[in-house]
Amino acid sequence: MAEHILLQNVHKTFPNNKHSDTTALEDVSLSIKHGEFISLLGPSGCGKSTLLNIIAGLEKESSGKVLVNGAPITGPGNDRIVVFQESGLFPWMTVLENVMYGLLIKNVPKEEAKEKAMKWIHKVHLGKFADRRPHELSGGMKQRVAIARALVMDPEILLMDEPFAALDEQTRMVLHHELETLWSETGKTIIFVTHNIREAVVLSDRIVLMKTRPGGIKNIFPVQAARPRKSSDSILNHLENRILVELEQEMEKVLKEELGSDYALKKDHLSIDPHNNLGSDI
Repeated sequence: MAEHILLQNVHKTFPNNKHSDTTALEDVSLSIKHGEFISLLGPSGCGKSTLLNIIAGLEKESSGKVLVNGAPITGPGNDRIVVFQESGLFPWMTVLENVMYGLLIKNVPKEEAKEKAMKWIHKVHLGKFADRRPHELSGGMKQRVAIARALVMDPEILLMDEPFAALDEQTRMVLHHELETLWSETGKTIIFVTHNIREAVVLSDRIVLMKTRPGGIKNIFPVQAARPRKSSDSILNHLENRILVELEQEMEKVLKEELGSDYALKKDHLSIDPHNNLGSDI
């Protein structure tokens, strides 16, 4: 696979009126190939969403380079679409109208837009709900609509910022399978932000574990288990435990910074079950 996204020595600082500037990202370098599924994993506040926003063109790096297909990112583009934790659907529109919206903005003829939208609505298994409005849908169904609305625009890169974080575990597992299927069918490059270790290992080709602020890359874990992934796979379970060990180190840094001398981490007291929703509470 050819290189699709290149980050070189990316730094990001935010001005702070009361104190010195806050450094969100420091010296981040990463190469992502066409069609890769990459997860960004790390403690809260480590810069995962900031990095995603820079690739989306919603934020500008303070220094360094961010290239897509060899060209610098200068702002948002149709080649990169973001799916957020909140679906962001227009409440007054039906499912069909929400999915059609971006196409109509691009002046795609209405009948053509409807045909393309219905294709993706069926792909996310919501054909019977095309005339429903968001308040009539479950949380998982809303996220399916958001994914269909993104993919109908045929972006090269799908950027997903904790899209399943608010969903129950059963719904999340179903959507993992559906997302993996859609990714396999479309060959899109996906960058997926999550706090959930199991989610990352089930979905990803590689997992980028980020350090606590200032955010940087602590380690990169290739996921070598066969697809479709099964949660019982011993390779995945072993990888989860490896990642958890390194993530605990970053958690300790965060808590020590917050609590100072009052904090002493005892691993035996961690409430994370290595066989149930790893990392979701981090």
